[in-house]
Formats: sequence, structure tokens, C-alpha cells
Amino acid sequence: MRSNQIFDVAGKVIVVTGAASGIGYAIAEAMADNDATVVLSDVDGPGLEAAAAQLSARGGEVTTALLDVSDRQAVEGVMAEVVDRHKRLDVVFANAGVTGGRGYAMPEGEIENASMDAWRTCMAINLDGAFGTMAAAARHMKSQKSGSIVVTTSIAALITNPMPSYGYHAAKAGAAHLVRMAARELGPYGVRVNGIAPGPFVTNIGGGRLKDPAIQAGFTASVPMARAAQPDEIKGLALLLASPAGGYITGAIIPIDGGDSA
Repeated sequence: MRSNQIFDVAGKVIVVTGAASGIGYAIAEAMADNDATVVLSDVDGPGLEAAAAQLSARGGEVTTALLDVSDRQAVEGVMAEVVDRHKRLDVVFANAGVTGGRGYAMPEGEIENASMDAWRTCMAINLDGAFGTMAAAARHMKSQKSGSIVVTTSIAALITNPMPSYGYHAAKAGAAHLVRMAARELGPYGVRVNGIAPGPFVTNIGGGRLKDPAIQAGFTASVPMARAAQPDEIKGLALLLASPAGGYITGAIIPIDGGDSA
């Protein structure tokens, strides 16, 4: 079997949250470039439309859904609309996320100074949002007896680092455990659930602070490959988990971190 058959996502109906930029956009691009039908969702309306225009110009079959993943009812509505239109839901990437502020490398991120407002926002999007997206996807995938749910957790779910916030670490670790639990529940229904755990990627998260060389150096100090990743470097793993190539992978939290967790 050729690699393009093993990693085939052609014709699959795929939803990507947080798709306006960064890792989410790269995932959506990988799926659209390989002939999937992709629904891009994000809270950033202008960014979402710009992303869709870029993918359409590349020949991708894409639509958009303005979505705040912390709104459980809205998430359920988007998934129901996708199924109503396409009659199935093959893959959902629960990718939307925020940083939740700074870690203890900065005085404002030290445990006694950490903002509870930032903590709550981080939990609402990175944990509650991931759970709501997983649940809404599972509602349809269980009945069709197939599907793949992929959650963007973080290397912060597996190891600690002084740069990301306490809330970010806690929310991403929680999301990773949701992946494991859901994989056990949904496996008998033919639904796979996995997590991608990125290390430092140069994206717009946190206001794009990893684009600052000094801040990037703080994040990559412990990375054996001694650099941050670019969003396109997520594409191969995303295709693996969305395609037949990942057909026996479930319950896994897969680091893509330049060796930071080694």
C-alpha cells in the first residue's frame, strides 16, 4: 500500500477548532490539501475568514463556524449543523486554546501572584472547551460507530516548565487525562481519542510571544533540538491520527517537542 493510501483523508468530514492561525490553521491546511472537507472554527471572526480564503485559494473544500469553545451549547450546535449538512462527522481536532498568562519565570506568574481570572479563562477554554468539544463529537461518532477525536494538549501536560502558567499546566494535564478516559469509553464504538502534546511552537498564542527571540530562548533552553517548531511541523502527526495509518492508536498523548520530554 502506498503512503498516500495509508494517510488518506480524502472525503472525510473534519472539524478543527482554533483554526484561524498557528497549529489549528496548519492542521486544517494539511486536511484540506489532502482533499478532506474541512470546517474551520474559531472565536476570531476576521482571522477565520482570512484562513478560509487562503485554503479556498489552494483548492480546499472549507466552510467556517464562528465559535467560542467555552460555550457548550454553541459547540453542540456546530457539531449538529455539520452532521446535518454532511450526514457524518469523521474527525474533530479540539485545538482551541489560550496561555492563561505567564509562569513563575516572571514575578506575576509566581504562585502567590498568579491571576485567578487568568486561571478561570484558561480552564474555561483549555479544559472545559476541550471536554465540550470531545463530548459534542462523541455524541455523533458513537451512533455512527466510527471517528477520531484529537485534542491539542501540551508538553506541559507531561512535564513542567517555568514559562507557561499554573493554569495552563493544570488545564492541559486535565485534558490529557480526559483523552485517556474517553479513549476507554469510546473504543468499543470504533471511535479513537488521542492527544497531541506540542512543545514550543512559534504561533500567535499568548500574543505571539514566542516570536520574541528572548522569550523563545526561555522556552527552548531545555529542548535537545535547541529550537522552537514551526506550525507546519504538526501536519504529519495530524494526518497520522486522522487517517487509516493511526487506526490502532487510541488513548495516546504524543509529544512533538524536540525531545524536551525525553
